[in-house]
Amino acid sequence: MKFTPENISSLEPHQIFVFGSNLAGIHGAGAAALAHNKFGAIWKKGVGLYGQSYALPTKDHQIVTLPLSDIEYQIDLFLGTAYLFPQLEFLVTKIGCGLAGYSVEDVAALFKGKEIPSNVILPECFHKIIYEN
Repeated sequence: MKFTPENISSLEPHQIFVFGSNLAGIHGAGAAALAHNKFGAIWKKGVGLYGQSYALPTKDHQIVTLPLSDIEYQIDLFLGTAYLFPQLEFLVTKIGCGLAGYSVEDVAALFKGKEIPSNVILPECFHKIIYEN
């Protein structure tokens, strides 16, 4: 089983860094800053695939944490994108669990019951919650 590394400092050419963003596209801190500085995230683009990054919103335009239902919608959009690009490997970080303030259990539960493509790599802590018996 493959899991997203805890700390990502470089990517292979086919890998995409999936990070928690805000709808304003202000990538100023945390994984968003890393995505902007190293992996091609674009300032003022808070949703989608740019360079070797995928911005998955966990905060709104005012940088206020989104409700879990809105994050789940963004996860669905992301999974659809992953299906469209099977040649890419999407390394999902612990989206929503840092500056957005949600627990690993809260966010991982949003993936539960969904068909997750094989090119989506999740953190081990998410995997344990999604696939627990």
